[in-house]
This record gives sequence, C-alpha cells and structure tokens, in this order.
Amino acid sequence: MPAKRTPETPEGSAPPAAEKEPPPVGETTASATRRGDRAAGTAGSDAGTSGSATVTAAWTSGSAVGSAAEREVPAEAVTPLIRGIAVLRELTEAGGTLSLSGLERASGLARSTVDRITATLARMGYVRFDGRDVHLSPRLMELGNAYMSALRLPALLSPHADALADELDESVSLAVADRDGIRFIHQTTRRRAMSLSFRIGDLLPAERTAPGPLFATQWAAADWQRWRERRAADPRDLSFTAVPPRTYEGDAKDDETFVHRTREASTHGWSLDDQLIEPGLVAISVPVRSPGPGGRIASVASVVSHTSRHTARDLRTTLLPRLRSAVRAMERELHTAPPPEPGPPPSDLALWTGASKQQLGREFIESLARGLTVLTAFGEGRPELTLTEVSRATGLARATARRALITYEHLDLVAATGRTFTLTPRVLALGFPPLSRTSLPEIAQPHLADLTSRIHESTSLAVLSESGEEIQYTARVATARVMSVNITVGTRLPAYATALGRVLLADASGDTLPSASLRAFTPHTITDERTLAEALTSVRAQGYALVDEELEEGLRSIAVPIRDGSGRVVAALNTAMHASRRTPRECVTDLVPELTATAARIQTDLHTAARFTHVPLT
Repeated sequence: MPAKRTPETPEGSAPPAAEKEPPPVGETTASATRRGDRAAGTAGSDAGTSGSATVTAAWTSGSAVGSAAEREVPAEAVTPLIRGIAVLRELTEAGGTLSLSGLERASGLARSTVDRITATLARMGYVRFDGRDVHLSPRLMELGNAYMSALRLPALLSPHADALADELDESVSLAVADRDGIRFIHQTTRRRAMSLSFRIGDLLPAERTAPGPLFATQWAAADWQRWRERRAADPRDLSFTAVPPRTYEGDAKDDETFVHRTREASTHGWSLDDQLIEPGLVAISVPVRSPGPGGRIASVASVVSHTSRHTARDLRTTLLPRLRSAVRAMERELHTAPPPEPGPPPSDLALWTGASKQQLGREFIESLARGLTVLTAFGEGRPELTLTEVSRATGLARATARRALITYEHLDLVAATGRTFTLTPRVLALGFPPLSRTSLPEIAQPHLADLTSRIHESTSLAVLSESGEEIQYTARVATARVMSVNITVGTRLPAYATALGRVLLADASGDTLPSASLRAFTPHTITDERTLAEALTSVRAQGYALVDEELEEGLRSIAVPIRDGSGRVVAALNTAMHASRRTPRECVTDLVPELTATAARIQTDLHTAARFTHVPLT
C-alpha cells in the first residue's frame, strides 16, 4: 500500500546535529510487502534532519518482509536519502527501467519529488532519461562495487569458482548471507540453451536454496524468530522477485523441513537443493569458512545443474568431492592472502556536490547526493570505517556523514560495531542485479546517441570476429539525412579495409595481418601487406584510424579504440560519412576529440560494470 505523500519543504531547513562520534544505532525490525520498502511516508524536512518519521513497510530482515507494518525513522535520518534509496529500489525491482509516472505510482512519492530525485541521480550518472523513461546506468554499480571490494571474497574466491566450473562443465556460484536470505556475489555460468544462473545481487529466501541451511546453522534464536515472522507474513515468497512464487502457501510442515535440512547441513557439512526453487533445478553447496577461531561461514560455494544432467543423488556422489576440494583451495586462499593495500578513496565529492547544487539549483538534492557518496568511502582495504574516516574520505562534514550513516543503518545498508561501520550485502539491492547482465552494446548505446546528436553523423560500435578477419557491428545510431551510411547491427565487413577494423587489428595482431587475401574494393584500398602493416603502426601511435574511400568510393570513416580495464582494445567506435561533408583534416580536428571523449565515457561505464561481473562484448 503506497505511503502517504508528504509536503515538500526547503532543503536544509533543520539545524545540523552536534558533531561527535555517534553511538551505534540499535537494530530494528520491520516488514514490507513485495512493493514495499516504501520511504515515501516520512515526515519532516527535505533535508531529513528534523523530527521523527514513520516509514510504511520499510527495509527489513534479509527479505522484503519482516515482523511489523511500520518502523520509526530515527530523528536524524536524512529524508531525501531515504526517498532516493526507495526510488533506486523501485527501479531495481522493475528490471532497471520505469517511466516517471510509474516511479510515482510505485514509490508513492509526489511527482515533483520523483522529478528532483531522478534529476539528482542523473547528475551523478546513476540513471539516465530516455524520453519519459528512467533507466539505471552502469555507474550506479560503483555502490555495489564498494561492498564487493570491501568484502574481498569475490576477488579472492572467484578464480577458484571459475576453475571449478570449467572442470565440471557446470554453473558455480558464491553466496553470502543477508539476514534470513542469501545473495549471490559471483556467478560462473555455462553457455547452453538451458541456462542456469541468477543475477549477482539477487536475494533468495534461505529455505528454498542449498546455501540457506548452511547459513542457518549459525542463526541465533532471534534470527529464527525473524525468519518465522517473515514466512508467516509472506507464505508464497512474493517479496522475492528473483524466484518464482510458491504455487501454494507454505505451512508449518515446510518450515519444519527447513529446520530439518539445517540440522542435516550442520551434521554433514553440505546442503542440497532438490528442485526447491523451480522444477528441474538442483544444486549442492559447501561452506567456505573464514580463517581464525570459530571458522564462521564467510561464503557458500554451490554447483548448480538441472535434472536432465544430474539428479540430486548424482550431485552428492559425483560432484561433491570435487566441490569440497575447490572449497579447501578457497579457504587456503583466505588464510594466506596478504591484507590489501587501501585503494584511493573518493576525492572532492563534497566540492562536486556543492558545485552541482550551485549549477542546478532546487532540482539538485544535495543531501541525497552527499548521502550516496558515503557508500563509496568503503572499498578495498577500507572494509571498516569510523565516522572520522568516512568524513575524511568523502570531504563531508562529520555531522553530514553521521546523519547519512544513521540513515543507512536504519535501512540495513550499513552495520555498526562499536565505533566502526561496515557495508551490508543489501547494498547490492541498489541496481546491481539488473545491471550485472548488461552488455557492451547496451552500455554504449546512449553514448552513441549523444555523440550522434552532437556531430550530426551516424555512429557505430564494432568488435573483431573470432577469425580476426572481419568486424561485426554491435551497436549503431543513425542520423537523419537524405544520404547516409546504411549499415545495420550484425553486419560484417573485412577488417583491413575499415577504420573500425584497423583500430582493432592494430591492438589485436600487432604486425600479424589477417590471413585472407587483401582484395581491392576501390582503387584506394590498401592491398599490400607491408603498407597495411605500416598503417596499423600509425594507428597504434596516433590512437585513431582514418580510412578514406577504401571500402566504398565516397565513404570516409574515422574510428577510435574502446579499452577494457587491462588496457586491451575490445571494441572500436566510429563515425562515417560521404567524403564531401568533411575533409580528412576536418575529420581529425573536429571528430577525433568528440570520438575520444565518447570512448572515454563508454570505457568508464565498462570498467565499473566489469569489475565484478562479466560484460559480453556482443
């Protein structure tokens, strides 16, 4: 049920709290419906610092359903930050895209509030607009990346998971606990028509998974009580959008089955999912324990298959020994890995948000932007931070950082232990699942559209074929002209005779040329191997390729590289036109800077998206 709308009040209308180290905000429990996590019902100023407020169906224990219908918001919580998180959650649950009116309905917020929140998020690069639709942008993944970097498990354990998947030819996943649910932090899938995988960051109910009973072996009485309350409030699992709802309402027998599975997991040291999520899906899991006394479960590794390949019994008898061997290697990795060197924290964020406020005025909600930057203070080598360290890393005043941390603890995005704070797996709920499936063409498309609108020429993205002899167009935005370059996505052309191909060949092959014969398409086509080798050397040196009427008379094209995080060229970006529209010199002076700037923006998004996920090139 949507929460009540509250009137807008000027940002910053309430006095700041005293600047001192905060005591930990106590944990609270709450509940929500599937369209829950409503932050719209908060009362108080738009700065979110005055008075106490009530959030209808707020964030809760590991799922979206908890034990109470309402939850009291701390007096110093930042209302715009709560609302902004709610908007990001609605976009996430909708698969990454919603219209502005759809966001208004889903969140229960006033349209003016939705407009200001999305304008602020767009300024930060976290969403983009396409007409009246709002789309999550890859840069939003930096929030989830902060959690994953601080956790370290994906970086340390994923190579072992990938090797196991290759050995078994089955999908392998890594999961962590999120209260009474689990979230995936790594997936290695097999390319098959019957594909088995969840998205990174997806939340699943513990009782319907193989990792769940293993994590439940460590639950205290309060955890079991919270789980029972959630099960009673949501017997069909409607709050878990990543799994099919139950076809019937679970009962006491189902609950007792999970208790029994947990006892077995404690005894055997492994757990099985025999078609609990959906018919045909089976999985077996083994815990990965942290080094040191107690050996608490840090993560759970799972092999996932389907009944046409393996029965549940097969998983136990055939795959379990190899899974256990891989887990032992993972535990050795955790034991021997040296502590990481802290990476660079974000810088000048307070100055940036202040400048944005000056430029955009009321449309930019500075308290929302500053609150979101607090999450990026965490990362590799910075898993636990004090208030002072958060303030120093972000450049925010201690009072501002303190109110953001209080808000995040209320939303279960941050956990406090003594005077330090850590991110929780729930940070992955902020856009990570839908964005974890993004591809390079999807990342590039809005940037191509923006480039085309500026230079008034068609733009394209292409990759090198497996043979290395052709390019394949993977994204394209055409300009509206009577005479334009007519190429569609999927088209293949010889690499040596195109600007896109020469950019790719210059990096991929060095001085090794395509094995195919270099035939002439026009009198200008380079067909001599030595001349082509010299051209590729020039492309590597100057950072772009200009091909003038070599593929087709009258067609002039210029291209620049797109590089992955290692610096390898994985794609190329170009624009092409009739030779009469721009001279070769004008192409270099006018278009290369525009292409290079666009390539840099695509690369930034690619590097963010690919840090902990696999980004397909096509």
